[in-house]
Amino acid sequence: MNTRQISITVPIFLVLFLIQESIISQFRLPGGGFSIFLIFSITWALMSSPEIAALCGFFAGLLMDLSQSSSGPIGQWTLLMIAISYAVAYLGSGNEIMASNPLGFTFFTALAVFVVESAFVVTGALLGVASGSFGQVLITIGGVFVWALVVTPIFLPIFSRLHAFTFDTRLSQ
Repeated sequence: MNTRQISITVPIFLVLFLIQESIISQFRLPGGGFSIFLIFSITWALMSSPEIAALCGFFAGLLMDLSQSSSGPIGQWTLLMIAISYAVAYLGSGNEIMASNPLGFTFFTALAVFVVESAFVVTGALLGVASGSFGQVLITIGGVFVWALVVTPIFLPIFSRLHAFTFDTRLSQ
């Protein structure tokens, strides 16, 4: 990433993190609600190369670790976001069907949200973090998956325009 791309990407991530922490986290939705920042981070990673996705995953995970609503130890979200960002970028890179199909993009993003939330619960249990009853955890993870399916198509055009604006090669030369 060059300086222009970093100077555009960092404020975008910070603004979306602040929106998540100050507005979205205040909603009390059934099934656990959604994280617009998590959806944005995975969407951004899916549209990027694996190396850039891992870097953005590190920054997103660091912000998620600093969140007031994060119940895990420092570094847990960072590790998971680096891994999932790299994985979705690797699986989505060069896949023209994914880039041209908003429905597939939505399902892939929601599936990645489901995987990272499940991994957060599993790694949290390995680290000794209390997470509640098994039934409540299933309801919450299922609810987050459903909300990701609902919210992703709404914000996908905005996220893709921000990504195109940031990584447009015609503007950076």
